[in-house]
Parts: sequence; structure tokens; C-alpha cells
Amino acid sequence: MKTRILFAAVALPLLLVLVLACPAWATAVFLAAASVVAVYELLYSTGIFRNLRVIVWTSAAAAGVCLWCGFGMPHIWGLAIVWLFLAALFAEFLLAKTQMGFSRLCTALFAGLVVPFCLSALTRILAMQLGRYYIIAALILPFASDSGAYFAGLRFGKHKLAPVISPNKTVEGLVGGVIGATIGILLYCLILQLVFSRSVDYLSGIIYGVFGALAGTAGDLVFSTIKRQTGIKDYGTILPGHGGVLDRLDSMVATAPSAELMVLLLPLIVK
Repeated sequence: MKTRILFAAVALPLLLVLVLACPAWATAVFLAAASVVAVYELLYSTGIFRNLRVIVWTSAAAAGVCLWCGFGMPHIWGLAIVWLFLAALFAEFLLAKTQMGFSRLCTALFAGLVVPFCLSALTRILAMQLGRYYIIAALILPFASDSGAYFAGLRFGKHKLAPVISPNKTVEGLVGGVIGATIGILLYCLILQLVFSRSVDYLSGIIYGVFGALAGTAGDLVFSTIKRQTGIKDYGTILPGHGGVLDRLDSMVATAPSAELMVLLLPLIVK
């Protein structure tokens, strides 16, 4: 626990500097690197794919998707990335004849396209008007939700939420996560109003908190299910006290695009 807290104390300020002080392309490069590691964890560490060529094609596609979103490249570049990736995967599938299961092919597609596209919601948010304000909201959601779920589960947790998938998660923890995310966003709304003189919609803030916490929990459970099915405890050891990249970004895969959707449909900042 001590290592986990110390790492978070160092990593969180660095993340804030990255998204607030650095150009948006720096975030895109960071997400591209994180996605490459995530591909390795999801395919190789789980044992789903040990074909290094497939891992290379998938890693290249994941990095390409992040850079395409982050640098605002034309639509044709994104289409080219998808086309080349599909061509490479289909070639591997046919060359393997009947030795490569279709489910594994779909896992590679998920790792190479879906995961990086969802994470790249952060760079798409940054590119929006008032993106620097909204990116903080997107980061608050999983952090406040995880904190609320942890303390509520520790204090009140009695009813298991998904005992087979994640034995430590409780219904009380889920409720605490929703409350934590909602309080975190509402406090951020108050800061925006009092410190930055921004008009905010507090009702939208409540929706952000509830929807964001539920989305993050769903993402966490999905990636926990993959771990259970493949018999691993963590996706990796690259982050001290936290496991692998996917162990930290599992909830963000669902929270980031949810935040992007909410910003587009229900702007938190009125003016």
C-alpha cells in the first residue's frame, strides 16, 4: 500500500502537468505509448496471443489511432490505419489456416482499435473549446469514484457486487463510488465558478458523477473478467504497487469516452 500511495503521489502531479501545461500532442504521444504497453499486456501477458507479428501489427495500429486522434489528422489517415491493420490481421488469420481462433482475432481488433480510440477521448476533449477545464473533469471521475468506492467498501461493504469476477467489490462500494464521483465533480464545479468565474450547470455535474462512476465500474469489471478467464492476477508489473498499465486504465477505457459524450451532450460549463 505504501508503494502504491508513493507512486500515485508522484504520478498524479506529472499527469496534471502533462494535460494542463504541455501541448495536446504530448498527451497523444503519452497515450500512444500507454496503448502499446496495454496491447502487450492484453495479448501477450494474458497468453491470448503469443504471435509477435500480430502483437507488432496491433501495437502499431493502437499507436496510430492515438496519434491520429491527437494530431487531428484527416479522416483518410484514420481509414488507412484501420485498413492496413485489418489487412495484416486477415493475412495472419489466413496464413495460420485453422490454428488461429476467430475469438483471438477479435481480441486483437479490440486491443488495436477499441481500447486506443476510447483512451484517445482524452485528447479529443483537450482539443475542444475549454478543453483544459473539461479534461480535469474527465480525470476527476475515475479518481473520485475509486476513492469513494474504496472507503465505502472498507467501512460498509457487506453485499458482493460480482463475487466471481471481483471478490472485493461490493454494492456499498459502488454506491460510494457514485457518491464520491458526484461530490468530486460538484466541488470542481464550485471551483470553476468561484475561482475561474465560469458559469456551470450543477445538474449536469450530478449526471457526470453518476454516469461516469457507473461507466468506470463497468470498465473495471470487464477487464477483471478477462483476467479471471486467463488466470492472471495483474496485467503487468510496470507500475509499482499498481500492476500493469491496464490495471490502472481499465476504468478509464470506459470513463474517457463517457466523459466525451457527456461534454458534447450536456456541457458542464455554460459560459
